[in-house]
Amino acid sequence: MTERGFKSPQLDPSDVDRLAGRARILRGAILTMTSLAASGHPGGSMSSLELYQVLYGYANLRPDEPAWTARDRVVVSHGHTSPGVYCVLADNGFFELEDAVAHFRQAGSIFEGHVERSVPGVEWSSGNLGQGLSVGVGSALAARVTGGGWHTFVAMSDGEQMKGQVGEARRLAAKYRLCDLTVVVDLNRVQISGHTSEVMPVDVAADFAADGWAVAHVDGHDTAALYAAVSAARADGDRPHAVLAHTVIGKGVSFMEDDPEFHGRGLKPDEYARAMDELGLDAGWLERARERRPLRPATAPATWQPPVLVTKPGTPRTYTRDTLTDDRSAWGRALLDLAEADPSLPVAVFDCDLAVSVKTEEFAAARPDAFIECGVGEHNAATAAGAVSVNGAVSFWADFGVFGCDEVHNQQRLNDINQANLTLALTHCGLDVGEDGKTHQCLDYVGALRNAFGWKVIVPADPNQTDRAVRAAAAMPGCVAVAMGRSKLPVIADAAGDPVFAGDYRFEYGTIDVVREGADASLLVMGTPSGAAVDAADLLRSEGMGVAVAIASCPLDLDEDVMDRLMAAPLVMTVEDHNVRTGLGASVAEWLALHGRATQLLRLGVDGYRSSGTSRDLYAREGLDAAGIATALRAALRD
Repeated sequence: MTERGFKSPQLDPSDVDRLAGRARILRGAILTMTSLAASGHPGGSMSSLELYQVLYGYANLRPDEPAWTARDRVVVSHGHTSPGVYCVLADNGFFELEDAVAHFRQAGSIFEGHVERSVPGVEWSSGNLGQGLSVGVGSALAARVTGGGWHTFVAMSDGEQMKGQVGEARRLAAKYRLCDLTVVVDLNRVQISGHTSEVMPVDVAADFAADGWAVAHVDGHDTAALYAAVSAARADGDRPHAVLAHTVIGKGVSFMEDDPEFHGRGLKPDEYARAMDELGLDAGWLERARERRPLRPATAPATWQPPVLVTKPGTPRTYTRDTLTDDRSAWGRALLDLAEADPSLPVAVFDCDLAVSVKTEEFAAARPDAFIECGVGEHNAATAAGAVSVNGAVSFWADFGVFGCDEVHNQQRLNDINQANLTLALTHCGLDVGEDGKTHQCLDYVGALRNAFGWKVIVPADPNQTDRAVRAAAAMPGCVAVAMGRSKLPVIADAAGDPVFAGDYRFEYGTIDVVREGADASLLVMGTPSGAAVDAADLLRSEGMGVAVAIASCPLDLDEDVMDRLMAAPLVMTVEDHNVRTGLGASVAEWLALHGRATQLLRLGVDGYRSSGTSRDLYAREGLDAAGIATALRAALRD
């Protein structure tokens, strides 16, 4: 019997016979679970079956210890073939086969329609196509920066080779010579709308070869040939390999083979009976599974190792009122400090051709081994950075807000679903992007990430708060976005003229920092306009109006006690360089509504796309400078 790890170049003949016998039964299981659920993707599951048998059967895995840190990683990109994945995982001892069959696509079951990380043995929840190779790249990079030594295998479909993100991932893998990465593509030539050659022709072999990959062709239903190709790829220490497995959709059932109709539907009762008869299996399996379906699933959700967090934040830097710098520079220096404070920290910092602008160039010079230059490939970078973070390393990605949030919203949503631990530095946010104009105005980062259930958002007020927020974010579990503008900012000072966010100040997520007191109105501000808000309050104070100013740097999680105190004022104003309908103003309005408060609320922000111009001029036109904020408050207080 062949041992795990692809150490032998050939598959033992007894294994070949055993796998063939099991494949017949597992095809019946696939048909049973999709027929029971009356939905699913049996055709591709049957074409990928032998591929899964080889990967899950011979990769270095421990079915009784799915989260073993030294395991090989098997990433499934075409997640709709979950029936095949679940059946082969069960056949290898990860859980009971009948549990997956009976509870497939059932509300409350972990055996969902697309592969989910809650299933023992599944590395990544891959819903939409085109994500898996980026996940594999991230896993292989994590093996390198941690010294983990595992091999990453990625199973893919041929249809998803049409997607641009796959090309981004191919090129990055070749650039970094990720020889510990092997892709196996199920070339069944069929997708939902018909044959791939008719939907969108792609020369899969030529694409991989052009990007520097080694390419092999095999019969995807011949486990001996599959094993030999994967073993050869596993042994090559020079470059990544793509094994192109030529298969037949619906393999094993004559009327299903090569028919696009069976890409995405379960069988009707008469079809099921015919198919099971062809396989030589008992059609009564369906009724037995139906009887079991009302019972509680026996398989417990997978448990994973907790993420690696920064435990040595280094010494915070202090910027004085005589210092004029930008938040993005403070972020870059804090990142460098984190690396220098703990040289043994396994870390990866991702860049998309913007290191000079997003201020990661000093880190790149100090830690070139941990700096991942992805070029203009944001979709791949977002997913790969998330995958690194679930594989034993600390992960950062810095990019303009319009790229790192807006462009890759779905990838960040998937990072959240997969419980990634990514620290995302978004620079050049809001109108403060300046002369680049409306296409580059990221005005909705709070609103976009509000729609994900796990993301935290931090919008610091000045370089001191940015420095401390970055150090704190790196120690937080889950995905955290630190959003910044572009311009140099004044240091926020208290009434005595001392920096507020210096000295003993420690950033705590969710805290609202009150930097001016006043009973006539409460002004809540986030991010770049914070200095202008303080100046406006000081100006109004000289006119006899007391305005409290509160820095709300965590707009998605507002401190209850501070909010309760601030909302006692007769007027509340929010100020933000953000879409006025979805940012801090929305959070404060929601708080007031949920707490039954009738406090007057005035929201200052951006209510449309704006033109190019200096941030100073754009802020003045929008009323987000000190004069504009003071004018709005003055008018509201005198009404």
